[in-house]
Amino acid sequence: MEPERARDLLARERRRIEQALGVHGGGEESDQNVEPGDEDSEDLYQDELAEGRRHDLQAELAAVERAEKRLEEGTYGLSVLSGEPIPDGRLEARPTAELTVEEQQRQTG
Repeated sequence: MEPERARDLLARERRRIEQALGVHGGGEESDQNVEPGDEDSEDLYQDELAEGRRHDLQAELAAVERAEKRLEEGTYGLSVLSGEPIPDGRLEARPTAELTVEEQQRQTG
């Protein structure tokens, strides 16, 4: 993949994540501290859901930062495990991919 295309994809991914963090990243809790089972405990559920989403977004942002570093080092598009090329189609779909599809399947399967 051409470095300029990779930069564009990673910049787009960074903007998407940072925008979502702006929505989920306030760190605000619900207006009331309620115990599970109390009236309006839906606020507690929403707080926990938002915290989980915030954690996921921060992990995604860290993946973008790692990919940007690989791009600077000239290793973007190569598996961090084997050094094998990651197909451009995979990078188009998932710009932060660190492994080939086969390696990813072995890691999760």
